[in-house]
Amino acid sequence: MDKKIVKMLFADMCCSECKADFTEDSVFVLRKEKNLTVLQIVCQNCGKSFGIALLGGCEEKIDKNTTLSEAALQIQEGPDAICYDDVIDAHNFFSSLEDDWQKYIPENLRKQT
Repeated sequence: MDKKIVKMLFADMCCSECKADFTEDSVFVLRKEKNLTVLQIVCQNCGKSFGIALLGGCEEKIDKNTTLSEAALQIQEGPDAICYDDVIDAHNFFSSLEDDWQKYIPENLRKQT
């Protein structure tokens, strides 16, 4: 993922645990497809891990002359807003997961307890 996009997305954001700012080194791309990018954000201060999925191909829309404000508006373009049916579908999906669903997450990405 383009470092300029990462900087725009995570500027002014901080860890909810320790309040440290995220850096470019905090962002790891786990998976990238045509219109989907799955990121892991790890706080460089306390180690708390966050998962984020970005929909849309925002990289093609940003050029060297794009300002941060313009890019933020471009990044927000994408699919329709989430509706009630989407929420119900997500609820049903998560409800149907087995008790040991974390076995599908690679060990190095699981939260250490």
